[in-house]
Amino acid sequence: MSAATMQPLTVAEIDHELAARAAELDAITATLLELDKHPGHTLLRRFPPTGRTEQRWQPVRDALAMMWEDFGRLRSMLDSARTVRGSRARLDDSERAEVTRLLRGRPYEASRTPIPMAQRSLTGPSEQVLFVGLADTVDRMRATFLEIAEFFDAVDAVNTRIMSGLAPLQEELDKAGRSAIAELGVIEHGIADLLSRSAIDPLALTTPEIDARVAELSDMLRNHATVLAELAAMAANWPSAVAQTRSRWDTLRATRERAAHARAEVERTILAGSLPVPADNTATLGAQLEALSAHPGAAATLLALRRRIAEAIADAGTAEQLAQGLLDRRAELRGRLAAYQAKAARLGIGEDRDLLSASQIAAGLLSRKPCDLAAVTRAVADYQQLIGEKSGRRP
Repeated sequence: MSAATMQPLTVAEIDHELAARAAELDAITATLLELDKHPGHTLLRRFPPTGRTEQRWQPVRDALAMMWEDFGRLRSMLDSARTVRGSRARLDDSERAEVTRLLRGRPYEASRTPIPMAQRSLTGPSEQVLFVGLADTVDRMRATFLEIAEFFDAVDAVNTRIMSGLAPLQEELDKAGRSAIAELGVIEHGIADLLSRSAIDPLALTTPEIDARVAELSDMLRNHATVLAELAAMAANWPSAVAQTRSRWDTLRATRERAAHARAEVERTILAGSLPVPADNTATLGAQLEALSAHPGAAATLLALRRRIAEAIADAGTAEQLAQGLLDRRAELRGRLAAYQAKAARLGIGEDRDLLSASQIAAGLLSRKPCDLAAVTRAVADYQQLIGEKSGRRP
């Protein structure tokens, strides 16, 4: 039904539909926020996918971006209808017709697609314009959400299976104590390899493959002969064992230095709470290593020291990643703002007064030291939404 033939809704019907759409928007908002925190999505953001997972992720990523655009458009649609409705007790016929058009019609331009020259007529349009309304936007979001959620669930299912399979293994390692410590390095390498593969390409792993690898690592843990063999090898080439441990200690020192530098940069440039500072036991571990170097019979103790060094490296690495993540987020926001500015210019609305003001606000927030990332995120999102509104009103 066209806007011209659409029967205007009554005021009561308008208010009822506005309330229903508002409740629907609230539910969509909650679901999208939950989707944003989905374990599968979190894994993909933390570890850029490769291989089979990357191939499947590319169209899903595009669908996710489109769904967020639809969400912004949906909110804008509802705001427009609310504005026309106002708070008046009565509406005249033209006002009811306009609200009805906004609620039931397709008055919003969603996209423009160039028509290839060979497919045009001599006097026909050069672009295909897609107009949408509230209902079909929600329908498209429903379909897009299902595709995205299924993908995230598939990624999370692989990660969950691996983590649940490795949890008992790690528990046994913790209980084994000194008698199994020599095998710990081999097993931890196997665990790290499996975790790495599941992190960057989880959809390339099959359930039988995961189960077989976890079973293999479990057998290695029970293989005490390997423990004795490794201890014997260390005792046979003690200088090499000490040198390897010293190299790991050097890695710890370098990681802590990078973490401290990143943390200092965050404190200087970004408005954030106190970042965690792992306890610095680097000097203590180094002193213990130097003391052990003169005692070739202390192979098990040296391996225990290696484990503590490895744990310290992990803590320092986490602190470094946390600080660097904040710095990366600021850089990402700067890049997003530049991209939207370029988009506005490409659409021919870059000099629009409202857009220039929104752009300047976002740029100003970005340039502050310390920088409030939350405020910048909102400002960039407002600028993006305003571009959509401005371009949507273009003839």
